[in-house]
Amino acid sequence: MNPTTGDNNPVKLNLYLLRSALVAALGGLLFGFDTAVISGATKALTEAYGLSPGMLGFTVSSALWGTVLGSIFAGYPSDRFGRRAALRALSVFYVVSAVGCALAWDWYSLVFFRVIGGLAIGGSSVIGPMYIAEIAPAARRGRLVAMFQFNIVLGILLAYFSNYLVGLAGFGASEWRWKLGVAAAPAILFFFALFGIPQSPRWLARRGRQAEAREVLVRVGERDVDGELRDILATVSGQSAGGSVPLFQRRYRLPVFLAIAIGMFNQLTGINAILYYLNDIFERAGFSKVSSDLQAVAIGFTNLVFTLIAMSLIDRLGRKKLLLVGAVGTASCLAGVSFVFFTGMYQGMLLWLLVLFIAFFAFSQGSVIWVYLSEVFPNLVRAKGQSLGSFTHWFMNALISGIFPMMAAASGGVPFAFFALMTVVQFFVVLTLFPETKGISLEDLERKMDADHATKL
Repeated sequence: MNPTTGDNNPVKLNLYLLRSALVAALGGLLFGFDTAVISGATKALTEAYGLSPGMLGFTVSSALWGTVLGSIFAGYPSDRFGRRAALRALSVFYVVSAVGCALAWDWYSLVFFRVIGGLAIGGSSVIGPMYIAEIAPAARRGRLVAMFQFNIVLGILLAYFSNYLVGLAGFGASEWRWKLGVAAAPAILFFFALFGIPQSPRWLARRGRQAEAREVLVRVGERDVDGELRDILATVSGQSAGGSVPLFQRRYRLPVFLAIAIGMFNQLTGINAILYYLNDIFERAGFSKVSSDLQAVAIGFTNLVFTLIAMSLIDRLGRKKLLLVGAVGTASCLAGVSFVFFTGMYQGMLLWLLVLFIAFFAFSQGSVIWVYLSEVFPNLVRAKGQSLGSFTHWFMNALISGIFPMMAAASGGVPFAFFALMTVVQFFVVLTLFPETKGISLEDLERKMDADHATKL
């Protein structure tokens, strides 16, 4: 069954739209690579700088505190200068971070350049999905925005595979520098590729550049260009190009709640803590360094495959069903991992439990979060709302990843039991409060959320 516009005619995915979405999604690849590559360097960094579990947690989470700042402040430049220009600036940050980490002269400089990379990741998580959502026709929006998540997991897989290859190259004490520095190459590619994509038509309309907005809508294959443009203009009418609408008002309380909830629960599954410390988790369970790297590649590949499956279904089944199925699966797997660590039994099952956990997460939360955040806010506050959801995601990420080593050192099973409980809570929150957003234009969603805000919460 093909996505439709509502009149049973299939919406064609033209090459211009696909290329623009793919380029914007390259920020996701760098996002995934930069967040996961540290997993192959934690042991070397601990030895090089004599890090305690607490200091290791700070070293890993330092980039994440950068993402918190990046997600907070990304909204303003994307509204002021456009989504495309903001993405170009972030690509420069990615390059500076990768080169700086590779050449770091002490622990403090390493942390500084990781924070720079975090700024780029946080900004990308706001602007990339938002840009794709704003250029995509409604019937294709879920799949196209999910390309951002696909590139995240592709970046994670490439990071694990890169760590494995660098580990075989015999670089000795400088191995971790190569692992962290190779991200400069795709970052440079991202910078130049951004010159070939258009501005967001919704950003152009808000800035009063209606002719340009119409041209972009035509080129991306919008079926009813004039009707879509009228809808866009209606949602920004009365708002000056440079004006600002407050996000925290009664009208937006439902989308604000949804953004905070999905950002928070995404991290309360423990996904990024597991990805960052994957090698450490396997080594704690008795695997060698090389086998740990190979296990990580297997998990990264699983993440990629199930993200592809979710992309093929997200516009058919909808966002809510994927979240509910994933919550049941991830909770079960996390409970199994905690049992392995509490009892010391069935350690051979650890890999399979983590693989299944990643599969369920990729199929649900992983593929839905950036799509959902890009959909639930009106045009006038989308950048601010996306920033809020991304900020919540990254704040929880930094908090959990920073304390995970200490929690795991005290008891390997405790953090996984906690993550399992939070995933059960997530199931009931999604079931009772999350609306479905598939196949509805951003402007129609805005009207629907306005109608619903008095009945929710």
